[in-house]
Amino acid sequence: MHPLVVSWSRARAAVLSALLLALAACAGQPPSSSPPVATPELFSRSGEAAAPQQWWVAFDDAALNRLVDRALGANLDLQAAYQRLNQARAVRARQEAGLFPSLEARAGAERRDDGDSETDLFSAGLAAEYELDLWGRVGAQADAEAFRVAASGADYQAAALSLAAEVANTWFELLTQRTQQELASAQLDTNRDVLSLIRARFGIGESASADVLRQRQLVEASREQLLTVQARTRVIEHQLAVLLGEPPKGVVFPDDGTLPALPPLPATGVPAELVRRRPDLRQAYFQLQAADADLASAVAERFPRLTLSASLSNETTDSEALFDDWLATLAGNLVLPLIDGGQRRAEARRFRSLREQRLYEYGQATLVAFQEVEDALVQERQQQRRMESLREQLALADSAYRQLRIQYVNGAVGYLEVLSALQERQELRRTLITARQELLAFRVALYRALAGGFPVPEEEENA
Repeated sequence: MHPLVVSWSRARAAVLSALLLALAACAGQPPSSSPPVATPELFSRSGEAAAPQQWWVAFDDAALNRLVDRALGANLDLQAAYQRLNQARAVRARQEAGLFPSLEARAGAERRDDGDSETDLFSAGLAAEYELDLWGRVGAQADAEAFRVAASGADYQAAALSLAAEVANTWFELLTQRTQQELASAQLDTNRDVLSLIRARFGIGESASADVLRQRQLVEASREQLLTVQARTRVIEHQLAVLLGEPPKGVVFPDDGTLPALPPLPATGVPAELVRRRPDLRQAYFQLQAADADLASAVAERFPRLTLSASLSNETTDSEALFDDWLATLAGNLVLPLIDGGQRRAEARRFRSLREQRLYEYGQATLVAFQEVEDALVQERQQQRRMESLREQLALADSAYRQLRIQYVNGAVGYLEVLSALQERQELRRTLITARQELLAFRVALYRALAGGFPVPEEEENA
């Protein structure tokens, strides 16, 4: 070979190598698996009880266990999340097909009429094509879709976790409203009894007519409170039925349950473990990894592509000789992008910016996760202290009401003092019931903030 030809070949190879190295540098460094935020060493509080993956069983409520299991199998939003996961799996399978050669078979028959005679022409052939993934473009695209499948799986787990928490909170609210209904009915009876007492005293001239009117107004207010609680109970039953994938009034719920006791405080563990365990954080991480793979694919789009193709074909007028004397071809096709107006470069910039966006979203989701754990811990502890105060207030209100009632019967105090004490006593009882439900809601929030994902259903084989 002439020396000039050899020198030109070497120079061209050197230029091409330098170009490829420069393009590869545009891909940047792969993202870190750690979120770009400071991770605390420990949470502010921690218990000793290990929180089970199915955290709702810690409440020891058989009815709640059945409701959650039923919702996980029938809730329509969760089923939709599962179908999104299946769609991602199908896209992954489609993209992974590009890693393998494609083979097509063709067959045809036609009749040609040249005016004097008719000729039957038969053809058959096989064609194969395969792109050599020299720069990892096809593999990066497949990796991106694999990460999106993982993100969709984590999204399904997060949806299941949220559904379980919503069912638990709705069930506890239903039990609360039933308790409030019983209390409202009892308070209505109490206020009617007091009204009878005042009317009797009014009949002998020991009470004023205004006292009777005020007590009648309290009786009507108690009746209105009972009606409100009954309506709220029906609404919550409808909400719970829809969570179970059933129409309103389509489910009969057990009516003998009461609010459970608060389980022991679970071990909160190490914040770094929370990042690896929570499904929403794993979803954000997989989205980050997918964006990084997309960037690698976009950079590889600027590299040359080498495609190999092979074919076997035959065309004859004799159908019996169709499979004789095949014509075989083998070809290679090299495509090097030269000028595209900056389209590929702009696409690479877009994916680089998307990767940075996913990185910051991952960090934000991690901060929110830490916040949710700390918020739940603080709210639960403060709610326990609040309930202690409410119980003390209720005990004092009971004592004050009893003493004022005795004094009123003896004529030592007026009715307004008794009425005020009675209303405060009844309001404290209603508030204490609601506070118990709020305490359980804070514990559900803690379990949800600490929980990992549930198993993801396997992909169904469809014909």
